[in-house]
Amino acid sequence: MSSHQVHFVRDYLETVWNQGQTDLADKYLAADLIQHNPNLPDGRKPLVEFIEGFRKQLPEARFEIKRAAGSGDLVFVHTHFRATSTDRGSAVVEIFRLENDLIAEHWDVRDEIPETTVSGHDVV
Repeated sequence: MSSHQVHFVRDYLETVWNQGQTDLADKYLAADLIQHNPNLPDGRKPLVEFIEGFRKQLPEARFEIKRAAGSGDLVFVHTHFRATSTDRGSAVVEIFRLENDLIAEHWDVRDEIPETTVSGHDVV
């Protein structure tokens, strides 16, 4: 995994999700994107439509990347997602599989950020 692929995924999250530049989605996403999020169908077009609606409802929403790494054709990103600037948010781990210089497959898991943890360590 090259640092180029990790940077590519970071750029995708910033450009398409945080900035809402869905017109650039074809630069990042395969048309036949395989989606493992249980709430989204396969394909670039349905994801773009989802992001556009999401950004209209939550214009302040943002993914802050805390960590990113790659292995083989996979890029792993650990983010702090906030719907608003005052929202405690969620810890989200995204996994992207790249193929032919595009995101071809996506998985994600999320967990709400608690007020406190037993260990005293942040979750993001």
